[in-house]
Amino acid sequence: MTISFDDDKSNQRLASLRQREEEDLAELIGQKYSLPYIDLSAFTIDTDGLKLVNEELSKKAKIAVFDMTGKKLKVAVVSPKRPETVIVLEDLDKRGYIVETYIASNRSLEKAWSRYVDISFTTESKSGSLEINSEQISDFIKNTRSIEDTKKLIEDVMTMKKAFRVSRIVEIIVAGAIATKASDIHVEPEQDNARIRFRIDGVLTDISFFDTETFKLLLSRIKLLSGMKLNIKDQAQDGRFSIKIAETEIEIRSSILPGAYSESVVMRLLNPDSIDVDLKTLGIEPELQEIFNRQLERPDGLILNTGPTGSGKTTTLYAFLKQTITPGIKIITIEDPIEYHLPGIVQTQVEAERGYDFAAGLKASLRQDPDIIMVGEIRDIETAETAVHASLTGHLVFSTLHTNTAAGAFTRLIDLGVNPKVLTSSIRIAIAQRLVRKLCTGCKRESILEPEKLTLAKAIYDGIDNPKIPWSETFYEPGEGCTECNGLKYSGRVALFEAVLSDKAIEEVLQTNPSEREIKQAARPQGIMDMSQDGIIKALKGLTDISELERVINLEAVAPKETLTTEKDPLAEDLYSS
Repeated sequence: MTISFDDDKSNQRLASLRQREEEDLAELIGQKYSLPYIDLSAFTIDTDGLKLVNEELSKKAKIAVFDMTGKKLKVAVVSPKRPETVIVLEDLDKRGYIVETYIASNRSLEKAWSRYVDISFTTESKSGSLEINSEQISDFIKNTRSIEDTKKLIEDVMTMKKAFRVSRIVEIIVAGAIATKASDIHVEPEQDNARIRFRIDGVLTDISFFDTETFKLLLSRIKLLSGMKLNIKDQAQDGRFSIKIAETEIEIRSSILPGAYSESVVMRLLNPDSIDVDLKTLGIEPELQEIFNRQLERPDGLILNTGPTGSGKTTTLYAFLKQTITPGIKIITIEDPIEYHLPGIVQTQVEAERGYDFAAGLKASLRQDPDIIMVGEIRDIETAETAVHASLTGHLVFSTLHTNTAAGAFTRLIDLGVNPKVLTSSIRIAIAQRLVRKLCTGCKRESILEPEKLTLAKAIYDGIDNPKIPWSETFYEPGEGCTECNGLKYSGRVALFEAVLSDKAIEEVLQTNPSEREIKQAARPQGIMDMSQDGIIKALKGLTDISELERVINLEAVAPKETLTTEKDPLAEDLYSS
């Protein structure tokens, strides 16, 4: 008679016996420490509780939070006396949780740990807020400093199971954008796939490509978070949601636009940290800085900042506000949206659907006895006339306009219907600005300009009144890219400025329905550099390069000041000294 052995069944029985021994040992340890024993193999793990302790620390401390009801936690441990376990338990107690401790085997804990792959570190609130677990996202941002890191993480997420992938992809993309200091996220469908691009320092950079099926699920997720209608696919939609990281709330404005293959998505990140800057850090040349300071000390008048979307206008206005805050004055802002909360001032947000637009907000704020008012943008005649009236009745008013030049602020207000006779009495200074990328200090190099560009740069430089930087034929260009700039050759941005003060010459030319060029010509005796001249000075300093200037502004040489016959207006002198 032949006896045969089934190795598989024997191994299964042996494994079962070992598991039973492990569970029996865990039960004995529970009796030793007078703690209840639990077998998690038949227990549903609460992932909301599990993510209170990150995966790496959980495994190191031999601990798992397997149930959470409000502030009450059920926690499984191998031993309550392990030093790492004690530290985690004490931390949960300090965070206000009531912990009920159980003894479990390593096998049970491994079952709980296996659920980390299911976790999406976000929870949606009824108000459309996407709250990211601060510990997890902080670790991610800390370890994700390059575009390559972000690309790899997104690619890793794409390999996960569909349910897990879709639940995590939005937070990974948004967190990656925050880590790389991107201002916008573009998700664009194409014929066979979709791609993600980040706008970093004003320029779009490819991040990842993924399949159409994932894109459709991602699109639905973004619509849901942003409060958009899922069933509308042939109309543009706008929405918003917010990300909370520790104490910082980042608002995200979403835009959906129907396209040839599907709907294109753009998400703009309104990070308060990106606009929390002082006036001294904006890249303003000292002479213009002195002019700004004097205008900010005046008790009334209208200060306008102009430029296209994304040119840094709001950041500059916030810097103005920070400089003017004192206990003795009241400041009110009307914004859309409130991008950065400043202590010591009253900030209100436009809600057009409720009838609270810029004009209504400005009228209401005037009844609050303010000293300084900031209006996010002048878009219509009602807002323009109210702002002008406020500036003429003892208020200092800040606002923005969408024009290309400082001189264009005057013509824009006239086009809106403002009486040109009161403009120069109202406007103290009109400013225009653009943002250019700064050369990476780690890899930039000296360059020799082409003869045509060198001639143009010299002609622009010669038009500057008493330049403080000496002329040099040595300029700089981007290097090969390095770790400091993520291979982008640029790192950060600096603003180019120009300004026009209201004086007698400007007042006279406004009576003739002038063009922007005529206003700019009338302002030449003021001696304030235009953006081309400011750009050449920054290029001579090595902050940026000529190619970047040409990308952002139209470099235009004007006749040197000596060739002009217009004499400096005495009123302009008064404005400089007042």
